[in-house]
Amino acid sequence: METVRLSGEAIEAVVLPEVGARLHRLRVFGHDLLRMPSDVEEHLRDPFFWGSFVMAPWCNRIAADAGLVGSRRVAPGPNFADGSAIHGQVYARPWERDADGTLWAVGGGDGWPWVYEVSQRIELRDRSLRLRLSLVNRSTDAMPAGLGIHPWFRRPVQVAIRGSAVYEANAATDPRPVAVDGQFDLREVGEVPTDLDATWTDLTEPPVELRWPAVGLRAVMRVTAPTIHVVAATPGNLDAVAVEPQTHAPQGLRRLVNGEPGGLAWLEPGAALGLTVELAFERFRRS
Repeated sequence: METVRLSGEAIEAVVLPEVGARLHRLRVFGHDLLRMPSDVEEHLRDPFFWGSFVMAPWCNRIAADAGLVGSRRVAPGPNFADGSAIHGQVYARPWERDADGTLWAVGGGDGWPWVYEVSQRIELRDRSLRLRLSLVNRSTDAMPAGLGIHPWFRRPVQVAIRGSAVYEANAATDPRPVAVDGQFDLREVGEVPTDLDATWTDLTEPPVELRWPAVGLRAVMRVTAPTIHVVAATPGNLDAVAVEPQTHAPQGLRRLVNGEPGGLAWLEPGAALGLTVELAFERFRRS
């Protein structure tokens, strides 16, 4: 399998263009931060629980057969155990790579009836990693659109998600968020409760901070997009925590159709939806 290796002052990254242009490895100051299989082929066998991958043209779950949206039928089919269509279409398919390092793929025209192009450019600058994502509607009518990334950060890791409102359950999400409280109040850095799968909104800047106290490493995540949501998933059977910046809330297609907050965006023909995620790293003294 083709691997693309990037290196900077403090950061090494390994990208797999053939498997959704995903980050297989992210190594900072000599420490691996992503859940990484020993065999890169495992990303194909189990695409949802390793590394960091792009979600497009939607994030999280939508109905496997959503019916008519406008004049087009949306029926991408199930790809997850709960019967939903999860994390879009490009997370494991081959992407192309241009001479300038931009990775891109074309999708849709099937169960997702609109044709689209998604691209990613990965930049290492001093002690930061920047992911620039773009989703372009290549169809002749408006397309629902969403973008996100899905990194699995290795435990032990502490997390802050500085959102004051939350959708408490991604699998059966309510129409509107509620004020954070109890285990869903993650505005201070600390251990994340096990078995959460929720989405935060009403975020302050920066929306996310991560710390690995055992190795004295900290990261601040900054996100630039028209709208910002952050998902956290903490399955008890995994040695990692997912912290996922994205442009919409779970069940984004239902939200768009029903006029609920946090829906997918309407993207006009030829228009682009952008998402930039930057992780800035620094060392700190271990106590």
